[in-house]
Amino acid sequence: MIDIRLIRENPDLVRQNIRNKFQDEKLPLVDEVIGLDAEARATQQEADALRASRNKVSKQIGALMAQGKKEDAEALKAQVAKDAEHLSELEDRESELSEQIRTIMLTIPNIIDPSVPIGKDESENVEIERFGDPIVPDFEIPYHTEIMERFSGIDLDAARRVAGNGFYYLQGDIARLHSAVTAYARDFMINKGFTYCIPPFMIRSSVVTGVMSFDEMDAMMYKIEDEDLYLIGTSEHSMIGKFIDQIIPEEDLPRTLTSYSPCFRKEKGAHGIEERGLYRIHQFEKQEMIVVCKPEDSQMWFDRMWQYTVELFRSMDIPVRTLECCSGDLADLKVKSLDVEGWSPRQQKYFEVGSCSNLGDAQARRLRIRVKGKDGKYFAHTLNNTVVAPPRMLIAFLENNLNADGTVSIPTALQPYMGGQTKLG
Repeated sequence: MIDIRLIRENPDLVRQNIRNKFQDEKLPLVDEVIGLDAEARATQQEADALRASRNKVSKQIGALMAQGKKEDAEALKAQVAKDAEHLSELEDRESELSEQIRTIMLTIPNIIDPSVPIGKDESENVEIERFGDPIVPDFEIPYHTEIMERFSGIDLDAARRVAGNGFYYLQGDIARLHSAVTAYARDFMINKGFTYCIPPFMIRSSVVTGVMSFDEMDAMMYKIEDEDLYLIGTSEHSMIGKFIDQIIPEEDLPRTLTSYSPCFRKEKGAHGIEERGLYRIHQFEKQEMIVVCKPEDSQMWFDRMWQYTVELFRSMDIPVRTLECCSGDLADLKVKSLDVEGWSPRQQKYFEVGSCSNLGDAQARRLRIRVKGKDGKYFAHTLNNTVVAPPRMLIAFLENNLNADGTVSIPTALQPYMGGQTKLG
């Protein structure tokens, strides 16, 4: 959510930002919120004037009563009663306007960083850099679920019977590999100085609307029936929510946290053959990293965070590349975003395995996360990034470490988490 003062002072900037995100249908909202804001300020001024007048007249009534001028006092009392009725109407209108303005402000997209490439959708994202050589072996690589089935490591049929499509059972060495990757990612981030957390897996609606747009909420979140609770789609939701209504001393920043959680997502829409298996599922686990920092430090942390993900994947012998997300591919709260994509030797292309986002002060403004500095209070900046999401990580891991004889090599960094095994076979 952007600052209302930006719309008052520079509406053309806000309009151009909307155009850059190819959301022209939202352009009328700028004039609408400007009109509502003007009415809200006028209403507040009138209400403040009535409140000041009431206080002044109340003193006059007291003085008149002390002088025995009862009739004059009663006349003023009648005026106070009439003003009180009008003041109540003004206060109701203030609340109504405030809610209308907030609803619109939650819909107007955040101002994107000037460095973001302009493009309509993900097809116009820009490749930045590649890390590691994307190798295609001289033997056939099966679909990832087939590799897992060779190790008796997955049971999709049982999962369908129990929960339907979009779920899975992992078993044996594949399940152990899943846990090993998560544990390794946890320790990797702890060694980078991040504090390890396990957050609540459900959050209230006030947190949901603070961390994401309405469109994202509708597409992702599962609501608990008859409760003001939602299952989290990523631990970012509850980790940023941890700071709701907090005033953080400036000297306590940055707050760097890494969190583990299961994630629950609707994953609406039909998907092609490459979206089956573990590509798009309703439940998975993830290690996340969160940073709450001063505004002037957010770009530095953005660059540092995605580099951690690249380093982690390279330590497991997985080639990756980074993509700068274009304006049309950015969610409304994001200032800047960069995807990390892992190499798939079977598909001979890259696919997304993580995403790093700088949200500026958008989440902090919605959740009222403020910093107390020497010159006063201001909104913090928040960032999030995927350390690792094991379902997709497993796909990249198995394809890139599969050998011609059907065994899977275990990189040195992961061997301590696999009981010292060097291969699965």
